[in-house]
Amino acid sequence: MRNMAAIAPLLVAHTAAQDAQGDTALEPRIENGVKVFDLEASVVRWNILPDVQVEGYAFNRQIPGPRLRVTEGDRVRINVTNKLPESTTVHWHGLILPNEMDGPANITQKPIAPGGKYVYEFTTEQSGTYFYHTHDHVDRQQAFGLYGALIIDPKNRDEEPRADHEYILQLQEWLKREGLTYPAMLMEGALPNYFTINGKAYPATDMVKMKVGETIKLRFIGSNNNFVHPMHVHGGPFTVVARDGNVLSTAARFEADTVNVGPGQRYDVIWTALRPGKWIVHCHIPHHTTNNNVEQEGAGGLTMVLDVQA
Repeated sequence: MRNMAAIAPLLVAHTAAQDAQGDTALEPRIENGVKVFDLEASVVRWNILPDVQVEGYAFNRQIPGPRLRVTEGDRVRINVTNKLPESTTVHWHGLILPNEMDGPANITQKPIAPGGKYVYEFTTEQSGTYFYHTHDHVDRQQAFGLYGALIIDPKNRDEEPRADHEYILQLQEWLKREGLTYPAMLMEGALPNYFTINGKAYPATDMVKMKVGETIKLRFIGSNNNFVHPMHVHGGPFTVVARDGNVLSTAARFEADTVNVGPGQRYDVIWTALRPGKWIVHCHIPHHTTNNNVEQEGAGGLTMVLDVQA
């Protein structure tokens, strides 16, 4: 039952600022040609709304963890330090890499004990939208926010469908009850009552400003580990150009206005701003666009706005 327990508030090592953002870019340092990143897992207190805080597990004190961006063919090294009250590991979701770098606890590596460190190092062989997440006590740790985006640009940028703007959407669920944060799960008594895009619930989610005629690439990441979210964009269809990191051939691309983003899945879609106005991107399960079962300013949870000007 421990995996279903709430985070003990006394374990919080850092309280983030109310306006702190997740998914901030982490720039690597270069050591002998290797791109080096440092990740630290710890317990934080995090605002998903200005008046709603949760306790969570975070990489580098942010939920989601920092965005790592590299190029196909790069040699990368990620130094992971564990300051959680339990062991953890990191899995590089969808990547081709050496087995000992893959991350499943007690299968390909010993778990990283509290206070311990582990070094992941590999050469990227793919490009596209990927992500990293815990692979130890996953039902608990991933539900508490221990994940982040990993974007790998192709060597030849002409191989990638481009747009005027780009935005990453990492989807998550939360269970806040009687002042405590529990891991949200797809089971009776553990169902979520809050939902976030990049660690924030609407109306605290981002608003992206565009102009009529411009395009945006939305990178949907199913960083959640229990729920499917049918993500819908108002204002016209989009083109699905990539799935699970793989760019679709021109013949395989298709028009849609909703994609079901399941756990672990990624979709890249390109949307064209056809008319001025505030066009929303949201999950089409109504409960997932509420905050503790209530709408705020017309929506909630998994909702954000594309603000298109003439």
